[in-house]
Amino acid sequence: MEVKIRIVPEREAPALVLETPALTPQVERLAQRLSALDDGTLPGFQADKAFLLETARLTCLYAQDKGVYARREDGEVFALRLRLYELEQRLDSHTFVRISHSEIVNLKKITALDLTLSGTIKISLVDGAACYVSRRYVKKIKQALGL
Repeated sequence: MEVKIRIVPEREAPALVLETPALTPQVERLAQRLSALDDGTLPGFQADKAFLLETARLTCLYAQDKGVYARREDGEVFALRLRLYELEQRLDSHTFVRISHSEIVNLKKITALDLTLSGTIKISLVDGAACYVSRRYVKKIKQALGL
C-alpha cells in the first residue's frame, strides 16, 4: 500500500482520501478504523454533569461494579458510557495498553515498574495509584514498553 502525506496550508482540518480500484471488505474495514481514530477526547460524567476529557491527561480506564471509569492525572474519576473493548479500539494503541481484563493504562503516565513480582508487573502511575499487569498481558506490556 502506498502512503503519501501532502501539506496543504489552506486546510483547516486534516482530510484523508482512500483511492482504490474497487470497494473491498479490507478497504471498508480500513475506512472504519480510520474514522474511529482517537480525536483526543472522551465524554465523561460526574453526577449530573458531562465533561469532555482529554485522553492525554488520563492515567487509566477501568471496569468496576458493572461500570467503566476513567481516572485523570489529578486523581478525579469520571464515569464513561463506553465499554473497555470499545475504548481499546478507539484509543491510540501506542499510548493506551490493556493490562488486565478490567484495566487499560496510559503508557505516558507510568512512573515506575516493579518487575520483582513473579509472573506479574506492578505499575506506578503519576497520580500515585498502583495497578498490576495480569499474567496474561505481561508479554503485551513488555512489548509496548520495549522491555
